Amino acid sequence: MSQPDPIPHWPGELVSLGDHEVYVRSVPPDGSPDGAAEPALCVHGLEGSSRNWTDLMDLLRPRLACDALDLPGFGDSPPRPDGRYSIAALAQTIAALIAKRHHGSVHLIANSLGGAVAVKLAAARPELIRTLTLISPALPDSRPRLDLVRFPLLAAPRVGARLLRRYQALPPASRVADVITNCYSDPGLFPQSRFAAEVTELARRDTLDHATAALVGSIRTLTAESLRVGRHTAWRDAARVTAPSLVIYGANDHLVDPRMAGRAAHAFACARIVVLPRTGHVAHMEHPEQVAAEIGVLLGAVPSETSTGRVREFPLAPAG
Repeated sequence: MSQPDPIPHWPGELVSLGDHEVYVRSVPPDGSPDGAAEPALCVHGLEGSSRNWTDLMDLLRPRLACDALDLPGFGDSPPRPDGRYSIAALAQTIAALIAKRHHGSVHLIANSLGGAVAVKLAAARPELIRTLTLISPALPDSRPRLDLVRFPLLAAPRVGARLLRRYQALPPASRVADVITNCYSDPGLFPQSRFAAEVTELARRDTLDHATAALVGSIRTLTAESLRVGRHTAWRDAARVTAPSLVIYGANDHLVDPRMAGRAAHAFACARIVVLPRTGHVAHMEHPEQVAAEIGVLLGAVPSETSTGRVREFPLAPAG
């Protein structure tokens, strides 16, 4: 049975944040009464873009009016002028975008690298976050994984650049297929029409001077975060999050170990932890309906127009 054609990606525009710009896609108003939809912001992971959120943004209407940004150096966003790709720098970008577009707080939804950034922001600026949804967040895992040994190698000076040049010599179609294989439990669920578009986009990125620097800088950031100890670790930030939270893991995730769900259950003070079966690293792309349903549970547990105060009745036990 052939798959139905996917919906087009949402339109977007460059938004100025003062010293740099980011590209933001938005769901057009659907005719709901003004002010009925609450603002939400979606943040992609490593090598991702705002296009990763197309289906979920559609499913979350009309309760949420979603924006999705391209992090600096990715998608259609130029790099930051300071060339920084640290978690703190990316959190500053997101905070500036929330201030510019929403003048208040948002429901923050983030994946992988974006999840690590979202945790940093939610811990440091709780007034900006109504609820927090994390999908396979890239939080440190002390257990060695042989399949992820390439990340520290890519972060190494000179060695990483050489390995990336060798990888980038492969045809764009092969590299896109490799990413999908690593991120999906069932790569066959990725729409063929979007595959062609991603190949075209990767070929375009190959011509950008900043594309390799953005990738290497982000990999170095994740590697450095995994080596932090004591009060500076991302898990300490997670413990400081006060927003009602949802943390989703994929049972077949090749990049973030689903066993991290247990640690998340202990770290986050007010969170529901879900492990989705037959799901990889990008649950919002592979099974957007299930993710939308889980976010619906989260939203149903907090009042509309909620502040970031703790909701004690929100389920704390792992689910799924």
